Amino acid sequence: MWFRSLGHTAVIVEVGLAHDGSLGTAHAYIDAAAAAGADAVKFQAHLAAAESTAAEPWRVKFSTQDSSRYEYWKRTEFSEQQWAGLAAHAGERRIAFMSSAFSIEAVEMLERVGVAAWKVGAGEVTNLPMIERMARTGKPVMLSSGMCGWKDLDEAVDTVVRCGTLPAVFQCTSMYPCPAENLGLNLIADMRRRYGCPTGLSDHSGTIFAGLAAATLGADMIEVHVTFSRECFGPDVISSITTTELAQLVSGVRFIERALAHPVDKERVATDLSEMRRIFGKSLVTAQDLPAGHSLRPADLVLKKPGTGIPGARMTDIVNRKLKRPLSAGVVLSEEDLEQPVSP
Repeated sequence: MWFRSLGHTAVIVEVGLAHDGSLGTAHAYIDAAAAAGADAVKFQAHLAAAESTAAEPWRVKFSTQDSSRYEYWKRTEFSEQQWAGLAAHAGERRIAFMSSAFSIEAVEMLERVGVAAWKVGAGEVTNLPMIERMARTGKPVMLSSGMCGWKDLDEAVDTVVRCGTLPAVFQCTSMYPCPAENLGLNLIADMRRRYGCPTGLSDHSGTIFAGLAAATLGADMIEVHVTFSRECFGPDVISSITTTELAQLVSGVRFIERALAHPVDKERVATDLSEMRRIFGKSLVTAQDLPAGHSLRPADLVLKKPGTGIPGARMTDIVNRKLKRPLSAGVVLSEEDLEQPVSP
């Protein structure tokens, strides 16, 4: 897998069609993804004539300028030359370039353009001929599971494996936005056990929380929809995070990775912080003036900082011990102040 050479959880920015057909905006998203520290930027290569008909229904009727979903795909298409420019720009910014394909024609075009890996959208998991075409290129095939059960996913994974390519699988729930109770974070580990391949989360929650949780659970990759602003136009804005939040997500994922890579030994930490314990700990301190020979009672002692004397945990050992010398109130008690206890 291309991202295994990274040595960390891959954060993939799903631009999708957030550019709304503007090539300049698409290039701007590459810059924003790179600036945030993401590992890959991903688009969607829709070729209307190859993948759709005029009868395709709207998922969400959001556009007043497009008479049909087919017209929307058509309006937001880029030419092969424009895709090549986007891929080159991503290379200049040292961020992996990817694009989901929705037809074999799009696969062939993207193969000429050059992609780091193939991404199969949730609605294409049963498109086995296209998945096989991707897998035969030898590049990694990453499958989203947002609309399918185990049987469909098994067949898609088997198709990739049969072509000699290692798959990767995203837990995904195709709800926009996806509520917390439907994220299915438990399925990340289930998929890893079932397929023995890299797994991760393709997130539609519109928050950074899901991605951070996935990183904590050891996800190999996290894909998240991104928008410049929640006031932008498009059907995926509601399930996207902003570019500012993307930077927070990347920073948070890297923080979590460092934490998971360094398990802590509790005893070592206690030793390392022994001086801190002396400052913040508390010791047994005389509550009042006491004469020599006095047999200490609980009422004679209080706990106060610093922790340089006898710790409060030893209160029961100290009670009934006799003083060697008189002590004023507010003295930090030490062993030198006490007579040795009488052996039974």
